[in-house]
Formats: sequence, structure tokens, C-alpha cells
Amino acid sequence: MVNKVKKSGKKVAAAPLAVKRVAPKRVVNPLFIRTPRNFGIGQDIQPKRDLSRFVKWPKYVRLQRQKAVLQTRLKVPPPVNQFNTCLDKQTATQLFKLMDKYRPETREAKKERLRKRAADKADGKADAPTKRAPVVRHGINTITALVEKKKAQLVVIANDVAPLELVLFLPALCRKMGIPYCIVKNKARLGRVVRRKTTCCLALTQVESSDRGTLSKVIEAVKNDFNDRGDEIRKQWGGGSLGSKSMARISKIERIKTKEAMKRA
Repeated sequence: MVNKVKKSGKKVAAAPLAVKRVAPKRVVNPLFIRTPRNFGIGQDIQPKRDLSRFVKWPKYVRLQRQKAVLQTRLKVPPPVNQFNTCLDKQTATQLFKLMDKYRPETREAKKERLRKRAADKADGKADAPTKRAPVVRHGINTITALVEKKKAQLVVIANDVAPLELVLFLPALCRKMGIPYCIVKNKARLGRVVRRKTTCCLALTQVESSDRGTLSKVIEAVKNDFNDRGDEIRKQWGGGSLGSKSMARISKIERIKTKEAMKRA
């Protein structure tokens, strides 16, 4: 038998014993008994969650949401798409401040004016009809007539008129007749100017001499944004954007095609 040679070397010292930490005992109050909930079927009441996704919304809410989705998905022709571009906020604020100075008189003011005129006539004074003050004109038929006669200085159109066909022709007519026009948000905001709930369009025919400078500035800004961009507006289509699922499906098909092309190469 072969004698085994003993290897000489220093022995490694044993590792010191790990000191075990004593966990402190948790004091449990016997008055409070832990009762975990079970949210299984037929068990505890479920916690409150945001269920707005599962709510059956009113029909008008569903319709306006579906309309908004359709307008982004389908291709929108330029005459309709131009109503998505509105006047900027700063210019719109200046415009409405100007138009508020030329609001039509209230029913009470008209009644008082006619009563005073009748009283003057009863006293034997000459019946002189009051001079018509410059006011904002409204109504699609009135505005169309003013544009055709070139009496309107500025035409303001609402972007949310329903049906849109009521004002669809008006931008093209204004461009043809050389009348400055603009599209603003909210037909109710236009209606407030003429003391109505809503109105589709307004027109300024004349203003006081003190407001001519403000009107000329607004008209200059409006022409740059709308009248001078007539050719661009005529060619600009809207919509045509896909949803997230369609985009993901198309990108997946493109990735597969790219991989196949790389393998062939």
C-alpha cells in the first residue's frame, strides 16, 4: 500500500458563532381582535372602486363621445375640417371686449325709449324717430345679406353649429367677397353678446371712431389667420388618425415584415 503524504499547512480558524438577535415580543392588545376580510364571492363587501368605465352614460354623452372619436378616425374634408381651427385666445378676448360695447338694447330699454317717444308725442312735440345706434348684427340670413352687399366689416362664426351645413358656405363666401372672417369657440358665447342662448354667427357693420383702432388690429390678426390662408385651408384634410389597437396591429405586421426581409438578405 502507498503511504499518504500529509499536507503541511496552517489550519484556518473556525468562524465565530453568529450572535442571534432576540426579536422583541410584540404586545397585542386583547381588546382589539384581528379579523382579516375575505373578498371572495359571497363573502365581505367589496371596497369602493372607480366604476365610471362601466356606467351606462346618457345617450347624448355617448353620442358626443362617438362623434368625437369618428371625427378623429375618419378623413374629414377641408370645408368641414376648417371649423376645428379657431381664433387664438388673446385675439378672441379683444374681439369679445369690442363686441360687448355694441350689444343690442334690452327689452326694458326699448320699452322705455318707446314710452318716452310716445309721451313726447302726446305733449305736442314733433315725432322724431331715434337714430339707430351701431350694434352687432346676428342671424345667418342677415349676415349673408350683409356679406353679399359688402356692408359687414367683420364676420364671426361659431365652430360648434349643429347642423354644420347652416354656416358651411359662409367662410368661402367671405373669402370671395373679401370680408374678414374668423371662427371662434362656443356658439353660446356668441349668443351672450346678442342676449340669446346661442347664435351661429355675428357681424360688425360699423363702430364708433374711438374703437376703430382696436377693430383694425383685430381685422389684421384675423386676416393673417383665416383670409390669407385660404389656399392652405382648402387643401388641409383632417382626421385619419388610428386608435391604439390599430397602431399596435400595424406595427406588429411591420416588425414581422422586417424580420422576414432580414432573413432573406
